[in-house]
Amino acid sequence: MQPTGLQESDIAKEIFQLIERLYPICRSITGDGVRQTLRILQEYIPLTIREVPSGTRVFDWAVPKEWNIKDAYIKNSKGEKLVDFQKSNLHVLNYSLPIHEKVSLDELKAHSFSLPDKPDWIPYRTSYYKENWGFCLSHKQLAELQEDEYEVLIDSTLRDGHLSYGEYFIKGERVDEILISTHVCHPSLANDNLSGIALAVFIAKHLKAASLRYSYRFVFTPGTIGSIIWLSLNEVQTIRIKHGLVLACAGDSGKINYKKSRQANAEIDRAVIQALRDSGDGFALHEFSPYGYDERQFCSPGFNLPVGCFMRTPHGEFPEYHTSADNLELVRPKFLADSLTKCLSILEILEGNRRYLNLNPKCEPQLGKRGLYGSIGGQSDGRLQEFAMLWVLNLSDGAHDLLDISEKSKVRFCLIKNAADALLANNLLREASNSVS
Repeated sequence: MQPTGLQESDIAKEIFQLIERLYPICRSITGDGVRQTLRILQEYIPLTIREVPSGTRVFDWAVPKEWNIKDAYIKNSKGEKLVDFQKSNLHVLNYSLPIHEKVSLDELKAHSFSLPDKPDWIPYRTSYYKENWGFCLSHKQLAELQEDEYEVLIDSTLRDGHLSYGEYFIKGERVDEILISTHVCHPSLANDNLSGIALAVFIAKHLKAASLRYSYRFVFTPGTIGSIIWLSLNEVQTIRIKHGLVLACAGDSGKINYKKSRQANAEIDRAVIQALRDSGDGFALHEFSPYGYDERQFCSPGFNLPVGCFMRTPHGEFPEYHTSADNLELVRPKFLADSLTKCLSILEILEGNRRYLNLNPKCEPQLGKRGLYGSIGGQSDGRLQEFAMLWVLNLSDGAHDLLDISEKSKVRFCLIKNAADALLANNLLREASNSVS
């Protein structure tokens, strides 16, 4: 299931090129920036764009008014443009009300946001649910402002409209689904979360050509409100979701971090851990908490879906987080490719995980006469494959799945799966009826 060699190198470049293309767009939880982003994704996968009207009730929330922006700036009394939205869309408080006025320095400062400890970086700030206007600028810029009368312009609109999100469904052999979710609401921030968007797209591109046991549902939603909307509109269908991943911050140089689902030991949690162990690379695990990305909505007690969060460096733990320094230099193709490879490894485990029954349970069957000793794998792993077959035979009692066997034996899942396939081909196993719903 995984890309290798030159193909992997080419895919890494393609993922990064998608991020480059999306980077200039000013996105928010609603508006044309999200639509433009989703339309670009339609060039890669057959994404369906859905629109939900402002005011629609979704559980305890309502879909907000739609926000769009054309331009914004701060000019001094000489007409010099000191802050320019066209140079960085982070310069405006996201969801700012429209304004075109002359203001004093004190009033301007009351509506300005900066980072004193990172004086050259522009912060990313929002005011989705409290009407306000404001500018974000580097602390160096703020400190250089003199006593003066300033012209401030935010050419935005906030009116009834729609919230947009994207959805793509790949039908597998079963109705059971694997959910892949990522947020699409942030403006020019590369790691959080253009990396997650691009990663989801390329997972989907890879899977649509594969033979799949599970069906896959990809959702590209604005953070928080988007997943709440999706859950509200699809509440009945959520019973089909057997595993899920939220993708975010997947392109920086940090090791993989995984936040478990609320269930803590769901099959998705076990599959992620096994795939990361099998990779041989360092990784970190986090227990579930009701703070973070949209996994907290999917894992809310009324749904309690088995959905974890796949990241590299977690949100808030890299200094560039929610600043202008989360730019195209922070994400690198090789780390994006590594994230893709590891995600596909996780899905490969979920696709291959089954329960079997040993058809010759009274003592070991004679494997040699069936040509099974040394018949699979190369010289280096031949003995390990034999070891794997013995583990599969011993634990194929209908109660243990292949993931259980891999965990207990400490043998890589791919070797356990290969052993099971060989035993199945020689009529020594049959799939248990409770293997998959």
